[in-house]
Amino acid sequence: MSDASLASRWRSVVLLLGAVLVLAGCASVPLKQGGTLKSYDRLGKESGMLSKSRAYADKDALERARTVRILPSAFSPQATARIPANGDRDLVTRALDRAVCVALSDKYQVVAPDQPADLTIRNAVIDVLPTNKTMAGISTITSLGSGFVLPISIPRIPVGLGGVAIEGEVLDRAETQRAAIIWARGANSFTENPRLSDVGDAYSLAASYGGDFSDLILRGTDPSLLDFHLPTMQRISSFFGGQPKYPACDTFGREPGVPGMVAGMVGAPPQWTDKPPETRQ
Repeated sequence: MSDASLASRWRSVVLLLGAVLVLAGCASVPLKQGGTLKSYDRLGKESGMLSKSRAYADKDALERARTVRILPSAFSPQATARIPANGDRDLVTRALDRAVCVALSDKYQVVAPDQPADLTIRNAVIDVLPTNKTMAGISTITSLGSGFVLPISIPRIPVGLGGVAIEGEVLDRAETQRAAIIWARGANSFTENPRLSDVGDAYSLAASYGGDFSDLILRGTDPSLLDFHLPTMQRISSFFGGQPKYPACDTFGREPGVPGMVAGMVGAPPQWTDKPPETRQ
């Protein structure tokens, strides 16, 4: 066996073992239809390991489009019952819509939600598994404490993990569905920091959904777990709280940047740093 083949096999083994370890400490959120899409008929087979999804995209139609508008995301009645606080729901939808808006700015001109466009983006949070704040607090204290005495912090305690299920679609000017996805993911002990909020996990996972859904639209293919690509300069600027490429994205507020990263590391609620656009300093 050649050195290249051996190295490739070892990489596959390491990736598989890593996935097994992550999934062992992962919350389970079922992948299901929420009833908010115009059609589910063309969705493909379920795929993914951490994020589970079924998706469809009309690549040619998406390629021809030049402008998009993003309607503010909604919560289904079931998801609303799980997260009754308006402020918590706003955090999740803001993170979701902002991620989609910034990503689609790489290819399309994003216009205001009340303006006509070639494509209309609609998303709905159809289910939420709330984060257990008590366990999140214990995990944060344990992790921070271990960081002072061990070379690495111990993983998050795999109890009380949250999750979210979301679905979205893209409609053209004739209201024909040109892309759609149903998506679900639970937090795990390794990649999501515990935060003292009922939507601590749903908040971070909503942004992950925004990335996956945007990749589906931008590439016209089902997003792949291992499809890594470097972010554009406008995405980097937006990530650090800079002005977005298109003013329409300010509808969803700006990224909390470095303060948000620090808050996440110490388990602070996302509302401490992620503010609505009208109250942002």
